[in-house]
This record gives sequence, C-alpha cells and structure tokens, in this order.
Amino acid sequence: MTVDTERRRELADRLTAVRSRLAAATAAAGRPADSVTLIAVTKTYPAADVRLLAELGVTDVGENRDQEAAAKAAELAPGPSGGPGLRWHFVGQLQRNKCRSVVGYADLVHSVDRVPLARALAAAAGRRGRPLDVLVQVSLDGVTGRGGALPDSADAVTGFWPVVECVLGQSDLRLAGVMAVAPLGQPAEPAFARLAEVSAQLRAAVPEAWMVSAGMSADLEAAVDAGATHVRVGSALLGKRPTLR
Repeated sequence: MTVDTERRRELADRLTAVRSRLAAATAAAGRPADSVTLIAVTKTYPAADVRLLAELGVTDVGENRDQEAAAKAAELAPGPSGGPGLRWHFVGQLQRNKCRSVVGYADLVHSVDRVPLARALAAAAGRRGRPLDVLVQVSLDGVTGRGGALPDSADAVTGFWPVVECVLGQSDLRLAGVMAVAPLGQPAEPAFARLAEVSAQLRAAVPEAWMVSAGMSADLEAAVDAGATHVRVGSALLGKRPTLR
C-alpha cells in the first residue's frame, strides 16, 4: 500500500466519522441533514491532503494563516489540468497588512472583528472586481487576543454593531452572518446559545446575514444544536496537528 493510498483511507475513515457525527447532531436538533456545511480546516497539513479530501467530496476548506493558505490555494487552483474547485474560508485572526493577499483567494472571511479591518478588507476587495463575503466574529468571553467584536459594547472600533454597520457600508463587502469560537475551559453550550441570540438579532436587521460559523472538532454537536450553519473541523478530520514552528 502506498503512502497516498494509506492516507486516503485514513482521511476517508475520519470523514465518514465526522459526517456521522453531523448527521446525528442535525437529527437530534430536528434539522435537515444538509443544513450544516463542513469546513475542513487544514492548517499545518499539505495541499496533498486537501486534494485527497476534495476527491472524497469535501468542497469547503478553511485556513488560519495567510502565507500557508495562499500557497495551497495557488497550488490547487483550477486550471487546464482541472483543479478541485474548492471554496476557501479564511478563519483565523487577520491583520490589515494581509488583506490584499487574502482577498485574492478567499471566498469567505470569517474573522472580521473591528472597523479598521472591515475597511481594509473592503479596499482590498475593490481591486478584485467582486464583493467579498464576510462574517463578523463575535467574542463570547471578552478575552483580549482571541479575536471577536464585543456584542454588548458600542465601542466605535470593536463593538459588534459598529462593525456590522461598517461592513454594511462597504459596497465591496457582503455581510453573510456571524462566527465565534467557544471560550476556553468553559462549557460550549451557553456560549453558543449567546451566539444564537446575536445571530437572531442580526438576521432581524439583515435577513440575508444568515450564516452561523461555530463549532470545531470537540464541540460541533453543541454548535449544531444552537443553530450553526457551518462547522470548522480540523483534528477530527486530519489527525493530531504537527507542532507549529
């Protein structure tokens, strides 16, 4: 058995297990099985793994770091030889100086959490000729450094509604919904319930902003129960990550 064949079998088994978890979670929540999109978060793993996942039916790929994401997206871009036609999600914290690169490959940016970042993304997106879909990241614990706009703050830079209003005011951005990461060391259920409240408030004001990106390998069931439309799964699909250097 070749290394590629062995890896393909491992990924296929892991993908089956994750899809089974999603099917069980949507059934338990009384939701259609196809109401949740699986995003394979492939940071630290090679483009070869992304290609194998695409061959197994994965269409959405998430990345946390621009340098790695840009290289993979370029390697796997559709071309004369026929690329996999993936939808790329940027899910990590984003600095303004990376915006021009990110808009070159990302179909959806999940981590817009401050007004200056929204403006920088809009300026970069204006050069690509089509609007960029974005999610406003919501802080569920208020911890500085983990990212997220503050849902209970009117701060002009990091308050949730000021960020929303800024995104809506940019013709080159399209507000698609919200994203959040569960707080560390705390039950995910209350946090995702709070995210559901924020999402409902946003949808009341902006009906087209229906996406809810929440849940990872350890807590995807809680996220689905709270209404997540997109889950970001890494280690459950790809295995224990190599140590970042």
